[in-house]
Amino acid sequence: MKIEIPEFALVLLVGASGTGKSSFAAKHFLPTEVISSDRMRGWVADDETDQGATTDAFDVLHYVVEKRLKGRRFTVVDATNVQPESRKTLIALARKWHALAVAIVFDLPVELAVARNKERPDRQFGDGPVRRHAQALKRGIGGMNREGIRYVHRLRSVEEVDAVEIARTRLWTDRREDTGPFDIIGDIHGCATELETLLGDLGYTVAWDGKQVSVTPPEGRRAIFVGDLVDRGPRSPDVLRIAKHMVDSGTGLIVLGNHDDKLKRHLDGRNVKVSHGLGETIEQLAQEPPEFVAEMRQWLDSLISHYVLDGGKLVVAHAGLKEEMQGRASGAVRSFCMYGETTGEIDEFGLPVRWDWASDYKGKAKVVYGHTPVLDANWVNGTICIDTGCVFGGKLTALRYPELELVSVPAEQTYYEPIRPLEAPAADTGLGEHQLDIADVLGKQVIETRLYGFVTVREDNAAAALEVMSRYAVDPRWLIHLPPTMSPAETSAMDGWLERPEEAFAYYGSKGVKTLVAEEKHMGSRALILLARTQGVAEKRFGVHDGSRGVIVTRTGRRFFNDAAIEAAAMHRLDSAMEASGLWEELGTDWVLWDSEIMPWSMKAGSLVRGQYAAVGSAAIAGLDAASQALAAAQARGVAVDALASATATRLDDSVRYRAAYNRYVAPFAGIDDLRMAPFHLLASEGAVHDARDHLWHMAMAHRLAAADTAMLVATDYRRIDLDDAGQVADAIAWWEAMTAAGGEGMVVKPLDFIARGQKGMLQPAIKCRGREYLRIIYGPDYDRPENLARLKKRGLGHKRSMAMREFALGLEALHRFVEHAPLTRVHQAVFGVLAMETEPVDPRL
Repeated sequence: MKIEIPEFALVLLVGASGTGKSSFAAKHFLPTEVISSDRMRGWVADDETDQGATTDAFDVLHYVVEKRLKGRRFTVVDATNVQPESRKTLIALARKWHALAVAIVFDLPVELAVARNKERPDRQFGDGPVRRHAQALKRGIGGMNREGIRYVHRLRSVEEVDAVEIARTRLWTDRREDTGPFDIIGDIHGCATELETLLGDLGYTVAWDGKQVSVTPPEGRRAIFVGDLVDRGPRSPDVLRIAKHMVDSGTGLIVLGNHDDKLKRHLDGRNVKVSHGLGETIEQLAQEPPEFVAEMRQWLDSLISHYVLDGGKLVVAHAGLKEEMQGRASGAVRSFCMYGETTGEIDEFGLPVRWDWASDYKGKAKVVYGHTPVLDANWVNGTICIDTGCVFGGKLTALRYPELELVSVPAEQTYYEPIRPLEAPAADTGLGEHQLDIADVLGKQVIETRLYGFVTVREDNAAAALEVMSRYAVDPRWLIHLPPTMSPAETSAMDGWLERPEEAFAYYGSKGVKTLVAEEKHMGSRALILLARTQGVAEKRFGVHDGSRGVIVTRTGRRFFNDAAIEAAAMHRLDSAMEASGLWEELGTDWVLWDSEIMPWSMKAGSLVRGQYAAVGSAAIAGLDAASQALAAAQARGVAVDALASATATRLDDSVRYRAAYNRYVAPFAGIDDLRMAPFHLLASEGAVHDARDHLWHMAMAHRLAAADTAMLVATDYRRIDLDDAGQVADAIAWWEAMTAAGGEGMVVKPLDFIARGQKGMLQPAIKCRGREYLRIIYGPDYDRPENLARLKKRGLGHKRSMAMREFALGLEALHRFVEHAPLTRVHQAVFGVLAMETEPVDPRL
């Protein structure tokens, strides 16, 4: 006997004690899938037969069942479940979490159950309870379907129980193995002419032979219709023909729309109100052969509520679908898919006010839907409505997936006047009522990244990051990325040196990376430049309505410029450079994100220079100079202080060099004319994270931008290095030595590829090699004395390097999520992770 059970279901084993339910469960289900009432008694009372613990045991059982169903896990309840009241709570849980309820009924002879219990020492409670169980089962078995149990499988003998074979079936909505590519088409409403045009623009060929249609798709692509094929428009039967042909031929999928369902109910002879365009469809179908109408009725009856596709990354439903309903089956799911959710209110047009579920959506899957016509399709938290009101004179829109490109054709005319005028959709603010929830960032976080696997953020780090983010960060809608920290090179083996390029070259060479890019490291302040081409873009893509076109932020998410006028002027200059360089057009984007260094360093580090570096330098020089003069006077008197005088002179010389080192990076800043910006990574633009581009491409983009405004923008010097070419390696080292000797900070060594991998996984994205005099600022005036340098050479870099890779992975993950239109809360999860990493205890001098 084969019993088919949906792969997501709540299975109730129903029968008197002794009918073999537990043995059956052990045979057919995983131990973790079975929730046993006896086991729950053992949990709460250390005795599985303690009937006094039943109430507490079932409290635990119901709790565990709910947690499993919430997580969409197949669950089996092993209890008697013979009385309707004992099943009621379980069925309510299945309904709450949209799981199909299934009963496997052990309707075996009561004498068999009595005899089995007598043979078990833990079941010596007489035959009274067993007989009452059997009587309750007989009374209630006929009404199980009315209670809400979808499938009831009745086993009447031991032979039937032993012969059972359990087969788990996937829900009809589950097409996770279908990865696309897809062309998802919005509400058509009988506009067959526009559908033919749109299919043509998408690369499909539509051919008619009388009333027979043939549609040939581009190789490998399929169409998905979001429903509402019919009503209001002039050619509903032809739209049905096209859609059915594509579904039947395997080149299309369709989900049920509310208008399609209403037409089906009308064709079934049910009493439906002929309104909202149904009358036009009925008139058009009256001109069709009866067999065509019958065929359409049967086909419409086969349509399902929604599809989960591409490994769970894509959901298509007519009116959208909340995260907790995706891939589940219930009347509530079907209703939401067709109608969405309403507030119970009526607007000024007499139409129901719909609940804006998308503004609070946080799911991982992209949800593509229609139902509510809008002027333009716009992403909101990873969801997009592509009903752009074709039948109302708007346009017919398709979303190409996974490209996430929108393709539209205008309506040839207004076929039906809308009751409510078409409106623009809400901007992609990502700030629904529950989008930014403190619960999402409190406590330990485990963040999945596509580059580094799972990254863990400890609870104490999360608390520190929350303090920074909540008190100091810019408007969260701008925070789509934070840059990673960077590890220095391994300690140099050469005497007198702490860092040199040879160790960076050796690291990559040992990992099999033979082509590197070395970039000048500017002594400035790290900054991200997020620039929108217009204020309208800033409002639509980022949801910011403060009149700005972007923001410049520090590496901890704070606004870089305290003076809004300077920031606005810098953004204007950057936009002009983007225009002059042709990068706006070449990239096909209306926003960009640049990683850069901003100079002079003292503009942001002025208080640090005054309060720490200058104080140390001045005190050291003043004190040591006085000491040197005193020692010189003592020597003149014949006192034997030569060694001390020599040491003091050396320390004075180190202090003078220390002051000179930081003074190189101190410059006046009176306004925009003193500002210098050195972009070095074009991180992202609309539709693309540029981590697939190598560093030479990034340098080329940065140089083109800098060439368009040489007064403010600085072109970063760089070298391409082939490690197998000794001459190139030597030239790069000589370049570094000359640059640092002249006062430069140093250079950053990177693999040619933006993301490089070795045999054991991802490699360091970049390694910094700082010059001898710059390190004097970091480690102190006399850091390079032999005894100090020997101690510093024992510094550990493991933690710093781990942080660099984790932050790099988190930063790119945030960008990918934003570019892919994920909910802001999921973007911020990764951004927040970078900030939390920065609170880990690590030597700040690294």
